[in-house]
Amino acid sequence: MTMEVTHLGTGSRGNATLIATDEAAVLVDQGFSCRQLERRLAAAGRSPKDLDAILITHHHGDHAGGAARAHRRWGTPIHANQRTLSQIGMLGEEGAEVFDALDLIDVMDLSLLPVPVPHSGADNVAFIANHQGHRAAVVTDLGSWTEELVQHLKPCEHIAIEANYDHARLANGPYPTSLKDRILSRGGHLSNQQTAELLDQVVSDVTKSITLTHLSVENNRPHLAESEVLMRIDDRFEGDVSISLQDGPTFSHHLG
Repeated sequence: MTMEVTHLGTGSRGNATLIATDEAAVLVDQGFSCRQLERRLAAAGRSPKDLDAILITHHHGDHAGGAARAHRRWGTPIHANQRTLSQIGMLGEEGAEVFDALDLIDVMDLSLLPVPVPHSGADNVAFIANHQGHRAAVVTDLGSWTEELVQHLKPCEHIAIEANYDHARLANGPYPTSLKDRILSRGGHLSNQQTAELLDQVVSDVTKSITLTHLSVENNRPHLAESEVLMRIDDRFEGDVSISLQDGPTFSHHLG
């Protein structure tokens, strides 16, 4: 039995990641319209009716904008923390389940652990998925990291993590200074360099694959993100590094 991780699309226009086993199918984030989600799931050989749950990292529209509609159209249970459910208008709604940080969420034969990460204006979490001892992480929208997150990433065979921007492209790009400052802040987003530094702390023989996600169209390029990461870990990482962009899905990773 394996755990399959498929990014249906990542970026500022929508995010959703499918984690599936032989028994369970869970979506981490639903930032797409229902029509877009149907199309992307179909490309992965799935239907919205296959989903056992949708777990939301935080309330920002590109991660949660389609969650309430998906729940009301297909009856899919939504799991999120209290602030997130309140922000998307689902707190107290039937089928909306509240979790606290580090509360284990069990869906069939799949367990998911929400780990707090710093992101301005949101009560954001990463998710660590566990299936029969095989672990995968989905980490996005954070401007820095904690030692707690580092410890939870170390046992993961697959790590999906944002590499949002290249420093030079952001500095010389069209964004106003206020937005640049927010992206650069502790609660903003990870740069290619920061992502490489974090991976340098957690990658080991256990790590088999890495997916770089949430790349900024304006402020990054896939080859810049990949090269920055490989410069830090290539001497001891023999696995696969891939890039997830806005238009997906294009690949899956299988664990187990």
